[in-house]
Amino acid sequence: MKWMKAAVLTSPQGVERRPLRIADIGSPLPQARQVLLRVRACGVCRTDLHIVEGELPVQQPGITPGHQIVGEIVDGATAEMPVGTRVGVSWLGGTDGTCRYCQQGMENLCDSPTFTGYTVPGGYAEFAVARADFVFPLPAALNDLQAAPLLCAGIIGFRSLRVAGVEPGERVGLFGFGASAHLAIAVLRAWKCDVYVSTRGASHRQLAASLGAAWVGNEKEKPPVELDRAITFAPSGDVVVAALASLRKGGVVAINAIHLDRIPEFDYDRLLWGERQLRSVTNMTRTDARDFLQFAAQIGLQPKVTVFSLDQVNEALLAVKNDAIDGAAVISP
Repeated sequence: MKWMKAAVLTSPQGVERRPLRIADIGSPLPQARQVLLRVRACGVCRTDLHIVEGELPVQQPGITPGHQIVGEIVDGATAEMPVGTRVGVSWLGGTDGTCRYCQQGMENLCDSPTFTGYTVPGGYAEFAVARADFVFPLPAALNDLQAAPLLCAGIIGFRSLRVAGVEPGERVGLFGFGASAHLAIAVLRAWKCDVYVSTRGASHRQLAASLGAAWVGNEKEKPPVELDRAITFAPSGDVVVAALASLRKGGVVAINAIHLDRIPEFDYDRLLWGERQLRSVTNMTRTDARDFLQFAAQIGLQPKVTVFSLDQVNEALLAVKNDAIDGAAVISP
């Protein structure tokens, strides 16, 4: 058996207690329709934090998290993707292909999905396996560190804009400004939208302003104009209500969160009436991934990243939890 280093979740608990340990474990072997990847980089997502801290129920004891994987194919190659091909892996690691949702082009809602770093081992490791039909060849214009945050934060942010129905030239609010929002603003700017950012943390507000936001305020401030669309990136029901309060009639709030603490009571007549809409964003599709990665390369999207070694994976998650870094955290094994 070949061995590799990987971050293993011992028991879900607060990341302050360092729940991930670095261990030597058996390197995975690709099965039929799988590729073996040498991990070159893996982005750190807030969903990883929810898994590590137990806010999402345990699916696989001793799992290795990480689902924004940039890897090089070393086994299981195909004619289309030979050995050495650089590919990306995202959160949605596979679908059954047979349920009503898959058959209707809504694979993000599949009844029997596989999730990278949650139901199958992920990329906080030296090697990982993935389904060959759920990896994406990466544009040469994106280096490893730039590509990693795009593979979930970028793709799901892009899907959030689609779910919100954003049209070029609209007024769009981003509530919370972490790894996903700082990529979404680049797409919105390319679409000539005016972007209004509400977020806690002075450094996040400074980053939003530097990336071209038309207005930036803290979490208690309301944008100075009514918004056509809004996307929430924080796992807080209070943020959802704040976004809803900023909409024009007929506007849409897309909730980009796999976990939400609660939805507080709110005034229907004042906040939702007038055909305002709340929509949830669930996973992503391979079409979202391909479209976004191509667009990101076209506009020269360059995420702001902070790099951590595999040994520092707990510190990386803690930095995400505490909003201690601007942009995205990336593990470089």
